Amino acid sequence: MDPILHLGPLAIATDRLIAVASIWLFVAVAGRVAARIDPRASRAGWWALAIGLLAARAGFVVQNFEAFRVAPSTILAVWQGGFSALAGIIVAALTLLVLLGRSRAGAIMLATLGGLSLVYLASLAWLAPEPRPLTPGLTVMQVDGTPVPIEGLRGRPFVVNLWATWCPPCRREMPMVVDVARSSAIPVLLVNQGESDVEVSDFLRRERLPADAVRLDPGSTFTQAAGSGAMPTTLFVDAQGLVRDVHVGEISRAALTDGIRKLERTRK
Repeated sequence: MDPILHLGPLAIATDRLIAVASIWLFVAVAGRVAARIDPRASRAGWWALAIGLLAARAGFVVQNFEAFRVAPSTILAVWQGGFSALAGIIVAALTLLVLLGRSRAGAIMLATLGGLSLVYLASLAWLAPEPRPLTPGLTVMQVDGTPVPIEGLRGRPFVVNLWATWCPPCRREMPMVVDVARSSAIPVLLVNQGESDVEVSDFLRRERLPADAVRLDPGSTFTQAAGSGAMPTTLFVDAQGLVRDVHVGEISRAALTDGIRKLERTRK
C-alpha cells in the first residue's frame, strides 16, 4: 500500500489517516459502552485519549531531546508529526485501569484499545516503504549554474529536501533545514523544483539564506523520482543509492535529525 494517499493536489500520509480512524473508533466504542453498560466509559475514553496523546508526544520529545532543546517551541508543532505510539498506548491503558478498574466496561475499553493498537502498529510495518533505488543519472545545479551529478554522492548517504519558493511550509522549514545541513555529518541538499536561478537567488537574498546548500532542478526531475508532487518532500538516501525513507510535508528538526542518524547507522 502506498504510504502517501493522493487526493488531487493533496498528499496525505496514510499512517496518519489510520491513526485518526483508530482514534475515532475508540471514541465511538467508548460512547457505545457508556450508553449500554457504564456511563463512566465515555469520560474515561476521552481522558485516556487526551493523556495518551500527551504521553506519546512527550515520549517522542524525550527520544529527540537534543533537537527540541535547540528549538523548544517546536514541541507544540504537533502537525509536523512526532509521537511515540508505544508510550501513548501504555499510558492510555493505565488511564483506563485507573478510571474504570476491573469492571466490564474497563475490560471492553482495554480490549478495544489493544485491538486498535495492534492494527495501527501492524499498519506502520505494512506501510513502511521498501528501499528503492534513486533514479540514476540525476543532475542538479548550483545556484551559479555549475552542474552537480548526484552520482558523485555514490558511496555516501545523503538527504534531499525538495522545495519551492511559492510553498509556505517549505519557507517555514527552510532556515531549520539549512541550519541542520551546516552541522550534519552527511550532505543535506535543498533542491529547488522547477524554478529559475533568478527566482531562487532573489528568494535567498530576501530571506538572507546561504546558497551553498541549495541546488536547482529546473526540470523537476527529483519530483518525478520521488513519485510525489507534494512539497516539501524529504528523501533519505543510503550509501548504496537506495531511498530508505520519504517524508512528505513540513519536517521537524527532530524528524530530520532522527532520519540522518538512521542513515549514519546504515553505513556502519
